Amino acid sequence: MKESNKVVLAYSGGLDTSVILKWLLNQGYEVIAYIADVGQAGNFQKAKRKALKAGASKVYVEDLKRELVTDYIFPIFKANALYEGRYLLGTSAARPLIAKRQIEIAAKEKAAWVAHGATGKGNDQVRFELAYYALNPKIKVIAPWKTESFLKQFKGRTDLINYAQANGIEISNTHKKPYSEDDNLLHISHEAGILEDPGHECAEDIYSKTVSPEKAPNKATRVKIQFKDGVPVKVTNLNTGRSETEPLRLFNLLNDLGSRNGVGRVDMVENRFIGIKSRGVYETPGGTILYAAHKDIEGIAMDREVMRLRDMFSPKFAELVYNGFWFSPEMNFLMAAINESQKAIDGSVTLKLYKGNVMALSRESASSLYDKNLSSMDVEGGFNQKDSEGFIKIHATRLMAHSAIMNRHGGN
Repeated sequence: MKESNKVVLAYSGGLDTSVILKWLLNQGYEVIAYIADVGQAGNFQKAKRKALKAGASKVYVEDLKRELVTDYIFPIFKANALYEGRYLLGTSAARPLIAKRQIEIAAKEKAAWVAHGATGKGNDQVRFELAYYALNPKIKVIAPWKTESFLKQFKGRTDLINYAQANGIEISNTHKKPYSEDDNLLHISHEAGILEDPGHECAEDIYSKTVSPEKAPNKATRVKIQFKDGVPVKVTNLNTGRSETEPLRLFNLLNDLGSRNGVGRVDMVENRFIGIKSRGVYETPGGTILYAAHKDIEGIAMDREVMRLRDMFSPKFAELVYNGFWFSPEMNFLMAAINESQKAIDGSVTLKLYKGNVMALSRESASSLYDKNLSSMDVEGGFNQKDSEGFIKIHATRLMAHSAIMNRHGGN
């Protein structure tokens, strides 16, 4: 049987993927363009018309926003996952979902190939391709920016523009921002270009999802987030009374509140999976609020030893998401452990948003492990304070033994 020449291309409508679409056609492939709507700004119908005009045989425009929130963003925040202690995994969260739907479309269309426009220096190539192979080990991948014939033809942006003009590809604007961006529901990232100098201060006009903290309202916004098994189920703006319970609307409300209060900016140098350091400027308004609230509700509702174990897992969980191992046996193992840790992480947290800051004010939980009588300094409660004497002496035993040995050896 003759192998299918169909390829499903992850398509954005920008210069790179528009050129790649035409290049694939010229290589003899039938191209099916796939546009994933994960909350980024853009005119998807215009991009669809552009792909069809360029020669795509079919265009899929897939609304993945709700699935992104429920199946990717919420699990990441249940794990309190931060990459290198700072990055809330905005780009990383969307890539496995985009790849999953691409593989599903390839199966539906009986396409033997999938293609993406990620560069050979970044993380996205790894995230896409690991997901492709995990979901369909027989799939064939075309990565033009790692293909010798493509690299010989296109040395840079000027070559792309010239090719587009020569092939009748619409270019709405040949002026490129002096940096690169990735936008979705969880965040927007700014990197490369003028930001490649880590000593160069990020200009205010680069930020687009958050108001400058200095220009945020002078009045604090109070928000209440209700959780069930570690997942947010209701968000209320206490200033206005507006509440949302549907996952996508709930998360959009958090984004709006964070954006208006200058919440969620991070400027950092991180380690890419392939071994290159890069600088990223991130805006994650809703995610930053959710992270703070989830950490706080766990404080009252999670067992101490479970929390210690879960906290050991969180950095590894973040690393797996960042490096593209969402669909892996180790992720399945960690996800099961995280989900177990979230049973009965129920209740609500009230927070104050003010000029870039997120501050927890109060929390309550029906599954609270907090006992006011036990912890009170004013009430005797159900705790015999005399028991603390033996507790301390037991823990002091090894300290005293160590001190005696050190004294015998002159303190060296």
